[in-house]
Amino acid sequence: MADSDPTGGLWNWAAQSSLSGDRVHGALAGALERTVVPLGPDPVDGAVLCDVYRVGGDFPTLIDVYLAPENIAESTAASAVAVRLEIEIMLPDDTLDPTRYVLAAPDGSLRPVHVDEVETDDGPERRRARPCTAAGTACGGSRYKPVDDPGRPAAA
Repeated sequence: MADSDPTGGLWNWAAQSSLSGDRVHGALAGALERTVVPLGPDPVDGAVLCDVYRVGGDFPTLIDVYLAPENIAESTAASAVAVRLEIEIMLPDDTLDPTRYVLAAPDGSLRPVHVDEVETDDGPERRRARPCTAAGTACGGSRYKPVDDPGRPAAA
């Protein structure tokens, strides 16, 4: 979950482009300054494990990060990877709203969005990301503030 406290363990992201595992591993390794390896039978001591797979939707590459470092906030890592890959990355936010996520943009900014999600045999497909607006939502309790005016770009 994206929050101000670093989270250890597991991060689940979705990228807006079809990406190879090698490209994701390289960007993640650079952002974390750690060795990143794919899931496999021969783990590397101290390495971050990363599984990359494809689904449909507007964010077709799913990225699961295992043994994520506890000294780096998930949102910081996702933002750094988005900048390195020059794409948008979606990660869970800090509310209990199942349609709300944080979008890490290629410029490093973070903003709340809502998305339509459908569970498929291959994994969750996410479509139609749109800014979270203050009007009529229960999103005010998040550190990622909704946009007051849907016509105005969200602030990071």
